[in-house]
Amino acid sequence: MTRSLKAATWGIAGALVLALVGVAARRGGTAKTATAAPPPPEVSVLTVAPETVAARYEYVGQAEASRAVEVRSQVTGVIVARPYREGTDVPAGALLFRIDPTTYEAAYRSAEARLANAQRNLARVQPLLAARAVAQRDVDDAQTALDEAQAARDQAKKQYDDTFVRAEISGRAGRGLMQLGARVTGPGDVLTTVDQVDPIYVNFSPSDEDLLGWRRAIAAGRLLMPQRALKVQVTLADASLFPGTGTLNFADLALQPGTGTLGLRAELRNPQHVIVPGQFVRVHLLGLKRPDAILVPQRAVQQGLGGAFVWVVNDSNVVAARSVVTAAWDGSAWLIDQGLVAGDRVIVDGVQLAAPGQRVKPVPYHAPAEQAGVARRDSTPSAAPPAPLKIRSRP
Repeated sequence: MTRSLKAATWGIAGALVLALVGVAARRGGTAKTATAAPPPPEVSVLTVAPETVAARYEYVGQAEASRAVEVRSQVTGVIVARPYREGTDVPAGALLFRIDPTTYEAAYRSAEARLANAQRNLARVQPLLAARAVAQRDVDDAQTALDEAQAARDQAKKQYDDTFVRAEISGRAGRGLMQLGARVTGPGDVLTTVDQVDPIYVNFSPSDEDLLGWRRAIAAGRLLMPQRALKVQVTLADASLFPGTGTLNFADLALQPGTGTLGLRAELRNPQHVIVPGQFVRVHLLGLKRPDAILVPQRAVQQGLGGAFVWVVNDSNVVAARSVVTAAWDGSAWLIDQGLVAGDRVIVDGVQLAAPGQRVKPVPYHAPAEQAGVARRDSTPSAAPPAPLKIRSRP
């Protein structure tokens, strides 16, 4: 009786164990089936399409006055007046300083008196020559005396006029370097300066290495020059753009031996005197084009131990790494020199989900709306202007 009860008990327990094992097996099989084939991750891809873009070349420049004149006195004497106000604009011919005219005014009046006497003497002897009352020599001597008196009078008048020290050009008059009551010893003393800042010049100097790179890019067809003289745009120290553009109007004939750079100069209209001489600015050359350029968003380019690379998706939607050579970047895009060709599909968003050999679900990449209308530019900081340069001559 006891053995029969034990056998029945063990039979029931075994059946329960087998049932539990079967349920667990079915659940395990279902779980394995659910996780065996997850959907591929979705990534946004950019299909590479070469395009012609504006190439941007930037240099540090320094402004200088288009005309700068040192104001000097041609006569000696004491400064008795300075009617101009320092740091203000003056027209050409404006009176800046007055030298004591007493001595020069007296000399001028004396010269005028001698001239008048010589004129009367010549007028007196000329009629006598016809009557043979005087010799021809007397008339010639009177004419010579008149000419000498005229020259002396002109010299005295010039010295008197030079006591009025005037601006030779229109521009901004600087600080007075000699004060009222000071004695001017002649042209060796600088009284002040007058700078013309409209238009204003901006000088900048690319290196010889930049020049070589520029010429090679042009020869290889990787850089297109504008048909007219190069235009420039200026960025001020606060990163604001100077209104309007200028024109390159001068290039040195040779490199500077001390620095190995080529001096270039641009001219800009500056009616509001926003730029002043000595000011440092950033000069951007305009009108240059880079054909067949490949641009990708910055976040698509990764950095590894072997350098820059991107994730590309092949025709089977499988991810692979591709090494690239970047040339420059500006705003939101890298310019790719090597590694990509037209038609390549580059992962832009979802790079963290990408791995070599992984299958993904690509969707087209759309640039943000704020970038859609912005022209892409090459911001290579070490570019230089071409040779020969097209320069607009200054009248």
